Amino acid sequence: MKLLFYILLATILEAVGDAVIRVALHHPSLAARVGLFVAGAVLLTLYGTSLNLAPVEFATATGLYIAVLFVMFQVTNYLFFRTIPTPAVLVGGGLIVTGGLVVAYWR
Repeated sequence: MKLLFYILLATILEAVGDAVIRVALHHPSLAARVGLFVAGAVLLTLYGTSLNLAPVEFATATGLYIAVLFVMFQVTNYLFFRTIPTPAVLVGGGLIVTGGLVVAYWR
């Protein structure tokens, strides 16, 4: 359960940090752009920190991390940019999630 907390936290921070950077790239105001880049950098630094604090070998967490990250990217993409995943993204994402779960739980 503790591992899932670290992975969920890391994926949220990574997905939101990436989205903030994407917003910063196209923002018309220079001051807002700089602030958004700083916020994105902080979020991405926190993502790396939280993932590396997870109480497990990184290779062990990778499968579950990739599966959760794909889902979190789709949620964040919808919340920030109102983009609905295409059927191809959903099918490919299903394969990503399945593969991630195989890597994480096949013993």
